[in-house]
Amino acid sequence: MFNDVGPLELVTLVVLAVLVFGPDKLPKLVQDVSRFIRKVREFSDSAKDDIRNELGPEFKDFEFEDLNPKRFIRKQLDGDDLGLKEIRNGFDLKKEMAEVADAVNGHGNEGSASSGKGSGSGGGLDMTKKDDEPKAVDRAPFDPDAT
Repeated sequence: MFNDVGPLELVTLVVLAVLVFGPDKLPKLVQDVSRFIRKVREFSDSAKDDIRNELGPEFKDFEFEDLNPKRFIRKQLDGDDLGLKEIRNGFDLKKEMAEVADAVNGHGNEGSASSGKGSGSGGGLDMTKKDDEPKAVDRAPFDPDAT
C-alpha cells in the first residue's frame, strides 16, 4: 500500500503526528485508525464473499485482482498458444534502430549514389553539416501592430 514511502518520509510523518496530536493522544489515535482499517478489510472481504456466492459455482476461481487489465491479459496469455514469446524474443529493437540509423546516415549503403555536396565519406547524406549560405525564405513582413 505504501510502496513509494521512503524511510525519511516515514520519520517525518511520525514526527509530525507527535507534534500535532501529542505523545499522550497518539497511542489512542493509532488504535482507532487500526480498528477502522480492520473493519474496512472485514467489510471488503464479506462483500467479496457475497459476490462470489451470488455468481455461483462456475465462478469459484474468480479473483477480483483479475479485473486489472494487465493481470487479466497476463493470466490469459500464460499458456502462450499464439507463440507471442517467440515473436517478442525474435524482435531486437536496438538492432532494428541501429540499421535504420545506418541507412539514414549512409553507412549501410556504400555503393549508392550521393550528391557530393555536404556529404561525408560514407557516401550518404550528412545531416550534421549545414550549408554555408542561408536559404532565402519568402515570408510575409512582420507587423507588430497586427498582434
